[in-house]
Amino acid sequence: MTVRKCIPYPDKRLKTVTTPVSEITDEIRAAWDDMVDTMEAMPGVGMGAPQIGVMLRVAVVDASEARGQVVRMANPEVLHASIQLREHEEASPNLPGVSAKIKRPRAVTVRYMDENGETVEKDFVGLWATSVQHQIDHLNGKLYIDHLSKTKRDMLVKKSKKHHGAGCSCC
Repeated sequence: MTVRKCIPYPDKRLKTVTTPVSEITDEIRAAWDDMVDTMEAMPGVGMGAPQIGVMLRVAVVDASEARGQVVRMANPEVLHASIQLREHEEASPNLPGVSAKIKRPRAVTVRYMDENGETVEKDFVGLWATSVQHQIDHLNGKLYIDHLSKTKRDMLVKKSKKHHGAGCSCC
């Protein structure tokens, strides 16, 4: 298990749709373990594989208060989303030093393959739902800033570059 370096925006891998996985292999398990270690080191509540340069459709989420309740997902897809939205301040280690309020469905039902290779359908609510949707965006080549206006997005990218250039140790 290892804390991995997060690839910096605007690396093209962050804008690339990831490859679905057909089975849970040792490579997938190792990627999940590294993603959990990296997520905990940030600290964060989720991580998509492309954030560390792994171009597979896998993600981890742990929005629990006490931690240690990680959900490992392969090929996650939203089946249902609530009409009610929830606003939350989102950020990414790939774009350090900035964040923005994003509105997403408050609850989602997600189908994914778990660490045992079983297909699971699970409901996520609140911060869990926000994080799952954020990670699925990463797997689809999107970042949270893609939900913003071009002006706001450009401002955050510029601010992040300035922060990163100031010698941040975030990635």
